[in-house]
Amino acid sequence: MKPPVFEYHAPASVGEAISLLGSLAEAKVLAGGQSLVPLLNFRLARPAHLVDINRLAELTKIYERDGGVAVGAVVRQAEAEVDPLLRERCPLLPLALRLVAHPVIRNRGTVCGSLAHADPASELCAALLVLDGRVTARSQRGERVIAAADFFRGTMDSVLEPDELLTEAWFPATAGPVAIAEEARRHGDFALAGAARAGDRLALFGVATRPLLADPADPTRGLEPSSEPECSPDFRLHLVKVLVERVMQA
Repeated sequence: MKPPVFEYHAPASVGEAISLLGSLAEAKVLAGGQSLVPLLNFRLARPAHLVDINRLAELTKIYERDGGVAVGAVVRQAEAEVDPLLRERCPLLPLALRLVAHPVIRNRGTVCGSLAHADPASELCAALLVLDGRVTARSQRGERVIAAADFFRGTMDSVLEPDELLTEAWFPATAGPVAIAEEARRHGDFALAGAARAGDRLALFGVATRPLLADPADPTRGLEPSSEPECSPDFRLHLVKVLVERVMQA
């Protein structure tokens, strides 16, 4: 299918992008496009304007700051997956990226785009949460830093406002053991259930409307996963127990 009609904008600076988002009604940010473009083609999203941030060189950086690593909004997933700084300082993120879709998707998809999309089965959303990371959002009203625990609101829903641009994600350096595991129908599919570990912290994904922190000793307490034709709630609970055991022993 073809996308609906929209007006295309290619700002030359972050300031111009923020100005466009603040002045245009029904605008969407285009970065990697691996989530947005399919939604457009299926007419599940109908923005009047697309603001393309791919030309903004200041958002392409991976750099160390504040005891962790910052990843700009236009950094591709494939680039972050092999980045030596992330591998050394924040190894969970490259591990999570290996599980994201397929290489051809990761070549275009962005780390921050996946976080903004807020899919509850996203490996990257779970990684940000379990690492206690944060994101930076900018608008004409100023800049705000949002902790991962406060960022995800529900299925494909975050606290990001329509006029805000997510400019970077920050992941703290990790000293303890890290691991991530998931179960999907096919390699590259979104997870039916997944677990991510960073030290003593545990996050679950694919089992609720957003990624959740859980108690490693009792990970299914209070968990009420949804039912699908090929995956009952009981089966999801079983998967959680198996995956948690796997990441805690890794």
